[in-house]
Parts: sequence; C-alpha cells; structure tokens
Amino acid sequence: MKPIRYDAGPYPRARLAFLCVANAGLTEGEMHAMAPDGVGLSFGRVPMAAACSVESLAAMESELLRALGSLAPGRRDIDVVCYNCTAGSVVIGNDKVRSLLAQARPGAIAATLLDGVTAALAAVGARRLAIATAYDDAVNELERRCFEGMGYDVISLQGLDLPDDETMNRVSPDFLYEFALSVDRPDADAVFISCGALRSTAVIERLEDTLGKPVIGSNQASMWHCLRLAGVRDRMRGYGSLFKDH
Repeated sequence: MKPIRYDAGPYPRARLAFLCVANAGLTEGEMHAMAPDGVGLSFGRVPMAAACSVESLAAMESELLRALGSLAPGRRDIDVVCYNCTAGSVVIGNDKVRSLLAQARPGAIAATLLDGVTAALAAVGARRLAIATAYDDAVNELERRCFEGMGYDVISLQGLDLPDDETMNRVSPDFLYEFALSVDRPDADAVFISCGALRSTAVIERLEDTLGKPVIGSNQASMWHCLRLAGVRDRMRGYGSLFKDH
C-alpha cells in the first residue's frame, strides 16, 4: 500500500464555528450564502426558552459551556468560534461571553456577534446610530445602554416586540425594508438592524441605495468579522458596503 497523501482539506482557507440560539432558523443558511469558497462552517446550539425575553436570554449563560462542548469538540483546526446572538451578548455581557468562549476553545479566536457589529460600525465610521430591532422594550433598553456605554450616540431605537425566533424569521424582507426606513434619522451615520433571526441581509443593499448611508445587519456583520479575524479578506457584492469596501 502506498503512503497516504494528505492536503489542506476541503476548507483550506479557514474554519469558522458559530454558536447559535437553539431555536434559530436562519443562521446556517445566511452564513453559508456569505461564505467564500474554501471556508468551512460549523454550528452549535445553546438551549433557550422559546420566548425572547431578558430572563430567557440571561439563562443562556449557564448553557454556554455545555453547548460549546458539542461544537466540533474534537477538531483542532477551528480558527474562530463566535457566539451568534446579538441580544444574548447584550444581556449576559459581551466580555463574559467572550471569556467563556476563550476558556472552552483556547486554540481559536473568540468572538461574539456584538463584536462583529462594533467592528463593522468602526469600519464604516459610524458613531451616531439608528437601531431597528426585533425585541421588546426591556431588551431594547439594555441594548441602548450597551451601545451608549461604548460611546455611541443612539439617535433612534425602535423594536418590533416579536415573541420568538419563529415569528422573527417570518417577518418579510419588504417589511424590514420599510421598518428600517422608518427608524432611520437624517443625522444617523448608519442604520443597524439588530437580531440574527431577522432577514435583514436580503435588504441591506436596497436600503443603502435608498438611504445613502451604511446599513449593518446582525448576521452580515458577524460573518464579515469572523472572516476578517481568520485572515479572509474577500470583498463581495450583494451584502452591502461593509463586504464590498472593507
């Protein structure tokens, strides 16, 4: 028998691992659509009650390490591991989540979706924000405080008060387009559509064409950031100025 020949594997450019809310129904499809050739993706799930509330989001903290244990546990070639829940990072605490990721996967770069959003906002030079969310008033208030605590000026913030991921997934892109337009203000540098369960990726370019300013979506920002952390710097069309220009 001849010696076995090995190469760099099916995904030689990077491997990204995303830790999602258990009821998420959008993340995999959106991330696969945005992944360049040669980039592999893995997904894990964090148990969470169906209702999206401050209490259910906070309860994910105790499940994070267990969920990480099932996320490609035997692989040593994961480049970036990302907790892919905007509101979860806000409620639990972004630094705390990142610390737990780093503890569980010391060989990978630890990131959160919120890290991706702030990196994206820095890339497009936005400090004054109009934020459109899927959340209720209690979660929205925590998100406002989070962004203001990081030095952003939240010009406008409005939520849809949606009860769960299933409902969030069913909000039509055309409605999201109209909703984001209604939340924008002339003095906002950018619009951020907050929640990885909303189909914002589909309307980002259309919104930017209408508004003439950057539009950031949760999954778009997270994927862009994880790719850049892994050293993949492809510029792509179809996902807004963030992917096209940065």
